[in-house]
Amino acid sequence: MSTIGFLYPGYGAEDDYPYMQSLMPEDVTLKLIHTSVGVDAHEVDALLDLGRSDRLLAGAEALRADRPDAVLWACTSGSFVFGLEGARTQAAEVGAALGIPASSTSLAFVDAIRALGVARVAIAATYPEDVARHFRTLLEDAGIAVVSLVSHDIVTAALAGELDDDGVVALAASNNPEEAEVVLLPDTAMHTARLIERLERALGKPVLTANQVTLWQGLRLAGRELPVPAMGALFERTGS
Repeated sequence: MSTIGFLYPGYGAEDDYPYMQSLMPEDVTLKLIHTSVGVDAHEVDALLDLGRSDRLLAGAEALRADRPDAVLWACTSGSFVFGLEGARTQAAEVGAALGIPASSTSLAFVDAIRALGVARVAIAATYPEDVARHFRTLLEDAGIAVVSLVSHDIVTAALAGELDDDGVVALAASNNPEEAEVVLLPDTAMHTARLIERLERALGKPVLTANQVTLWQGLRLAGRELPVPAMGALFERTGS
């Protein structure tokens, strides 16, 4: 039996997780804990507050009774605003509190890109440009080439969560240059888990979304690397 804990800030696309649970074998449990939120805003200061240690550690403590095998800070913006080293420190602190492997969505993107063996990525971001640039910087500091970045100026997680399926596909398609080998959608508040196959058909290449890579990283850290074809190219290459 494997249990993977997810620290998810507030509400937005949390229903991606029950769907992803439905794709798991019976001996894998996904446990989601909602962490506290100050101001729901895609602004750097608000996101630094969102990723504060006390918020994450309170979430980790709420997971303790479930005895998870791995824990993920299921937030991209609330990790990348701290920079690459800051995101690593943030995850390490949560992991140390529970004595288990830990990561975050931003770090999961880095590892997923490497697992796909690609060199050039494009970012289609919900965030305003000044926020999205922090994600670009984190990836570039990890040695990943970002060929283009498009920002959509969605100012809150709640609004990102209101995008319908067609809106998510249109957002992804807004930045699909030929030279990019994969397109990234970095917002755990956006509903994407049910759309991976549709997104990859529409764009003609692998697509990595926030909740998808968070699940992948959690399984990997828990030692349960599973092929899950409904979750796209990343999972098709896993466990084979």
